[in-house]
Amino acid sequence: MGGYYESARLSEQTLGAESVIAQRSPDTGLIAEAAAVAARARAEMAKRIVGKDGLVRGILTGVIAGGHVLIEGVPGLAKTLAVKTFAEVSGLSFSRIQFTPDLLPGDITGTLIYDQATGRFSPRRGPLFANVVLADEVNRAPAKVQSALLEAMEEGQVTIGEASHALPEPFFVLATQNPIEHEGTYPLPEAQLDRFLLKVVTGYPSAEEETAIVRRAADRTDQAVSRALGPEEIALMRRAAASVAVDDALLAYAVRLVRATRPGPDAPPQVRDLARWIEYGASPRASIHLYRCARIAALFDSRAYVLPDDLKAFATEVLRHRLVLSYQAEADGVAADVVIGHILKAVALP
Repeated sequence: MGGYYESARLSEQTLGAESVIAQRSPDTGLIAEAAAVAARARAEMAKRIVGKDGLVRGILTGVIAGGHVLIEGVPGLAKTLAVKTFAEVSGLSFSRIQFTPDLLPGDITGTLIYDQATGRFSPRRGPLFANVVLADEVNRAPAKVQSALLEAMEEGQVTIGEASHALPEPFFVLATQNPIEHEGTYPLPEAQLDRFLLKVVTGYPSAEEETAIVRRAADRTDQAVSRALGPEEIALMRRAAASVAVDDALLAYAVRLVRATRPGPDAPPQVRDLARWIEYGASPRASIHLYRCARIAALFDSRAYVLPDDLKAFATEVLRHRLVLSYQAEADGVAADVVIGHILKAVALP
């Protein structure tokens, strides 16, 4: 992975990568096998998705980490296509929910149906009962629907009537939202945003990528993709990621990055001047998610240990949706990504 500094040289000199491997004894064979599976999945998705490496990486990271991913971008940037392509590559059950202002909780969770023959009510399961759920334009749904989705994301279950029903495993939500359209939308509550492992922001393609996209569309060359993932492969990658070694110094660094987002007297001195831009910082859930994502970043590189660059590579996507910025930040035109960039420069490396 590229980064802000020469991470490989730094880590070997200051963290003793070989000693880390010896102490934790990661399964290098398992890691290499899992990295090959991830590479095959990315290659299959690339048959349809031009560029968008960060989006593909984010989706796969969410799957391996067992977390949910929020994808933000203007219309026409292949957000929905990427999710549908992943569903085909994974071979998992897939459901798409188009969120609208008139949606009801029962439309996504299911409802009770009266059976005249038996005189009883029986549950009819809704579209949330799938392994991969595409929540398209998730910010268009009202509060009650968001509450039902939050239960599914956090607890892996939904409530129909008076009974709770477990969702299939694996289960994860890939939600999309449009940042430029506000008519008929509802801001996602902070509690729900915090449940997303990552927020991936996808931008416009390069000139070369857009040329390839236009050519494919004009020639109608929609390539078929092959199944490269499934429950067994996902379980394999999860075991491999769990075996990746993380030095204690890097764990402390991850915690320092997250704590630097919290204004107040306990904030590190080098970031206290950023407090004017932050109303509320990230919760400990961000530290957990950053730790998990760093391991997966190492896995993608078929590496048995985490480098500082692995943490920095995911810091923005883990933190950007967890910061509540102040009015001062809005007045200064400062976005969350800018604040995180300052934090990454200010917090000392291990």
